[in-house]
This record gives sequence, C-alpha cells and structure tokens, in this order.
Amino acid sequence: MPEQARFAGCAVIVVNYASSGLLSQNLVRLTRDAEGLTVVVVDNVSTASERDAVVALAAAEGWSTALPGTNLGFGLGVNAGVERARELGADRFLLLNPDAVIEAADAARLFGRVAAEPLTLVSPKVVRPDGSTWFAGADVSLADGRMSSAAKRPQPPERRAEPWLSGACLCVSDELWERVGGFADGYFLYWEDVELSHRVLAVGGALAVADDALAEHAEGGTQQEGAEHASSAKSDGYYYYNIRNRLLFAARNLPTDDVVAWRRTATPVAWEILLQGGRRQFLRSLRPFVTATRALRDGRRIVRDELRARAVGSARNGS
Repeated sequence: MPEQARFAGCAVIVVNYASSGLLSQNLVRLTRDAEGLTVVVVDNVSTASERDAVVALAAAEGWSTALPGTNLGFGLGVNAGVERARELGADRFLLLNPDAVIEAADAARLFGRVAAEPLTLVSPKVVRPDGSTWFAGADVSLADGRMSSAAKRPQPPERRAEPWLSGACLCVSDELWERVGGFADGYFLYWEDVELSHRVLAVGGALAVADDALAEHAEGGTQQEGAEHASSAKSDGYYYYNIRNRLLFAARNLPTDDVVAWRRTATPVAWEILLQGGRRQFLRSLRPFVTATRALRDGRRIVRDELRARAVGSARNGS
C-alpha cells in the first residue's frame, strides 16, 4: 500500500501548552514519516512568543492549527482539534500528548485497529525512555475511586474494577467519538480520560490496549505524571485536578451510595496522590498540602451540590 494511502482519513491531534520544543522533537518525528497523515495542533494560550513558535513550526511542517483565545484545558482542546480534523476530512483520530512519541508504523497499527473495530477505543502500550512500562491498562474501583494498574488484575469482585485508558495516546473512530460526545467539560486536566472510558463502555463500546503498538512517554515533559509514578514531586495542577476531579467524576457518573463512599475516602486518597511525588517534597514546602486542601474543598462542594440536586429531584418525583 502506498504510504499516503495508509494514512488516508487519519489525523493526529496534539494539544499544546507552552511545549513547542516538544512538538519539534516528538511530533515532527512522526509526521515526517507518515505521508498523508492530517496533523492538527491545538495551541492553548500561554505566551505570545509560544503562539508565534507554534504557528511558525506548523507552517514549516504543513500542519493545521486551532488557535483558541484562551486555555481550554486538555479535553476541550482535544475536542476542538477533532472538530478541525473532521473539517479536513478525517474519520479516525490519534490523540497524542506533546511529550509522547509514536513511530509511524505503530500509529498505522492503531488506525488499522479502529478501522476494523470502530466501537473500540484503543491505546498502545506506553513506555518510558528507559523501556519500563508507563501504561498498559488501568482500573478504577467503583467502590472507592482508587486506581490500580492492569498488572494487578483480576481485582476482587467487591472492588468493582472498571478499566480505563490513558489520554496520553488514544486512537478513536469518528463513529465512537460521535456516540460519546468527545471529552466532557469541567475537568481541565486529569480524569477526563477516565470519564471518556466510562462513557465508551456505557454506550456499548470497548477498550483495548494494542499489544502490537508502542509509544514512548517522556515523563515530566508537560506535567510530572504517570500511571506508574516516579518519586519526583508533581505539579500543583497534578495534585489539584487529580484530587478534585476524582469527586467530579463520581458526582457525574455514579449512584448516590457510591458518591458518598468516594467522598468518605477523599482524604486518604488525597494523601496517596500527594505521596506519588515522594515524601522529600514536604521538607521543602507545605504547598502540596495547601493545594490538596483546596482540591478537597472544591471536590466536596461539587459532591454536595450534586447530592442536593438529586434529593430535590427525588422529592419532586415522589410528590
């Protein structure tokens, strides 16, 4: 098959925030080897010089851009990129972090998988630069909201483990994207991929990690994060949105008993999230504790408002 035909109808979507250097290192590596691949870079606003750098790089490489006037966050940024890719004729989308690298052959395998299984959301296996596993599938316990890696499967039935796929690298068909409505708003960063996975399953779709496709994630490129976490301190955004958005996910998607259970475990889980950055960070600053306290406050407000709304709805329905 000619190289250009291999990527017909395929697009890669990258949401950028102050990471034009990563685009020149990582995205260029893919797109120069993938003739015919549509490329859309969504540049969330950071600085004027960064916007200029992204526009210049895109022009030099033949990429398309979406240039919102504000920082949309990850999920809404991806939604804007997919919409632009649709306008350009794409019907399969590879969602890729700026700090992730995937070779053209691996991208082609992912696109081929979703062409054959359009109702399956697909991730490659994601490794760190040293070859260790960063992501190969994960579960969230619907009982208390704690995460576990696929290596710990099977989980006990009482954990009610539900699989999810990391948004660092995902491949999806237009058909499935339309069914789930893209990423939900309100998250900004983190947990929107958990909700997307949840909604894929809810509409009858499937999740899969493609064993024959590999991507590399350079930890610390855009945020200090990972499914199998290193011991370096994370960003304030990592702590805040992981703690807050856990409760946002519960309030939006789970029955009342589960929402209450997730709220009850919010403080110990917040501590577990902080420990992903190691204990030494607490010797340098109390800022992680301040961030966690704020996130717990905001998450609990979301839960409180949702439970009140449900109670009012139940009272009206019962009257």
